[in-house]
Amino acid sequence: MSIPLNKKFISSSILLLFTLVSFSQESNSSQPLVTDRPDATEASSTVGKGVLQFETGAIYDTFEKDNIKTENFTYNTMLIRYGILDNFELRLGWNFIEGVTKINNKKLDNVTSGLTPLLLGMKVDIAEEKDGMPEIALIGHVFPIFSASEDYRPESTAVDFRFSLSHTLSKKSSIGYNIGGQWGNDSSEAAAIYTLAYGYSFTEKFGMYAELYGELPEDSSANHYWDAGVTYLVSNDLQLDAYFGTSITKGQDLLLGFGFSYRVKPNRIK
Repeated sequence: MSIPLNKKFISSSILLLFTLVSFSQESNSSQPLVTDRPDATEASSTVGKGVLQFETGAIYDTFEKDNIKTENFTYNTMLIRYGILDNFELRLGWNFIEGVTKINNKKLDNVTSGLTPLLLGMKVDIAEEKDGMPEIALIGHVFPIFSASEDYRPESTAVDFRFSLSHTLSKKSSIGYNIGGQWGNDSSEAAAIYTLAYGYSFTEKFGMYAELYGELPEDSSANHYWDAGVTYLVSNDLQLDAYFGTSITKGQDLLLGFGFSYRVKPNRIK
């Protein structure tokens, strides 16, 4: 792991976070922001016309098999969402990752680092929650290979889509779930994807969630995961989060992450 890069990332994150906290305290937005992080379940609503929303964080995940351990440090998981219409948003995202391999706890020299393919996409609201029917949105993404660094460039462009649905259970709890499919990213087979998340608000500012998610490839074994985390609403325009998880089947021993989401309203975009 690159120590200078870690220090630079942490220092920049802390500086940006304190800047956003100070700025967000001036906000008088009537409704708290709704985010697509930290869980794998995408929200079933768009950000709204003219709204610009930033959602980012850092992730550490690890997996060990036959004394070979891989560690990935994702320094940035940025997702930028912008509302073109009240029910339609554009989405841009990217990750910067550094990968480390260890054999018998000895670090190899072939450290990988760089950007994964850009996420280019859209989300459109389809239906509001009414009479027992869920709120529904449709999300689609493409991941062009030319946008990735050499270490993380797949052989083919990946695409995915999902329907995002949610139900309000009470004033303090709700469930959300996604159903969809994905193709590409060094795999010629299609895979169904799913998520199921339960959220609970202890107070107006402090909440938690627990989630199951996974993928079911056409010709390979299914992969299933779980994670859980907490969120804290600093203001209606700024949310902090932290979470952890692991795989139920295989592929991940530990997942740790934290991040924040920030909303810029139309009258503050210049």
